Amino acid sequence: MSTTLTTIDLKEIEEKVISGERLSRDEGIALYGINDILFLGALARYVKEKKTGNYAYFNVNRHINLTNVCISRCKFCAFSADKDDLHAYTMTLEEVLDRALEAPKLGATELHIVSGLHSDLPFDYYLEVISECKKALPDIHIQAFTAVEIDYFAQIIGLSIREVLEKLKEAGLGSMPGGGAEIFSGRVRGLTCEKKASGERWLEVMRTAHELGLRSNATMLYGHVETIEERIDHLIKLRELQDETGGFQSFIPLPFHPDNTSLADIKRTTAFDDMKTFTISRLILDNFDHIKAFWIMVGLKLAQLSLDFGVDDLDGTVVEEKITHSAGAQTEESIEKEELVRLIKDAGRTPVERDTLYNVIKIYKEE
Repeated sequence: MSTTLTTIDLKEIEEKVISGERLSRDEGIALYGINDILFLGALARYVKEKKTGNYAYFNVNRHINLTNVCISRCKFCAFSADKDDLHAYTMTLEEVLDRALEAPKLGATELHIVSGLHSDLPFDYYLEVISECKKALPDIHIQAFTAVEIDYFAQIIGLSIREVLEKLKEAGLGSMPGGGAEIFSGRVRGLTCEKKASGERWLEVMRTAHELGLRSNATMLYGHVETIEERIDHLIKLRELQDETGGFQSFIPLPFHPDNTSLADIKRTTAFDDMKTFTISRLILDNFDHIKAFWIMVGLKLAQLSLDFGVDDLDGTVVEEKITHSAGAQTEESIEKEELVRLIKDAGRTPVERDTLYNVIKIYKEE
């Protein structure tokens, strides 16, 4: 990348961060040209510790992927299938409840439910999934359906985004995950996911959710066909919406996994790029309290290291994640709570078990 920073510029960046002054788009782009990862890490760590001290958060959650049948068939996705494919599946309500009822036995406080854009399932199926899970487990928090799914539900039932979200909230929806954001750039979406909701539509869904009192996460899928400029533009749009609504809880940078996708010739991001993206996300997203390393996608060791580079959340125990593993992820599909606690303590941080809305359940102080 052509953009570079002089030593004086680095000092100016440091002074802006220390004083709490917002970094510009150009400064964000320039940060990617810095190879001094320890300098970036120190700045990101300073910002993180001002926000959440020495804490590193996690929760105990149970993932449920309702179906892999999807009309979108994004080029970066290895999980989706056509409905006639041999590996296609769609869970019945009974199967969903069977998995949901495992959650309390695992100590889970959250059901994390996402799905493909199935060509035949009616909106009532998704409503019933939420309502029946909530009836069976009234005390559990249900985080479900990306903004892309909400947009699709509105299309198939002929309702507005607001009406769809109101119905789901009434059924028991507690918050939304941040998936489907990918890269907001229309150029990138045209090359990789042209059938999916646009970046503007994703932001509109989240704006509406926040207006209705539903908190959400935000993501960025990076390391495929996007430019550095498009990464920073993505972060700036999230920052602008957060200024407007304050409804985002955490930001999750997601490195692209190319195996078994239509973009399999693209090289996996390096650890250096991943760590840079964590730090720059923390510095640009000054109005986000939490930056999360989804260990399923970056691996446990890099996730642990990221706690010194601006990250303050390692997601959770997960249990049966399918989407990233379809794209060749070599990580486990779940982790024991005790192992997460150990990883966090070994990184010199204080583990904090939280619920979905960042209410503290337990602080694991040193013996």
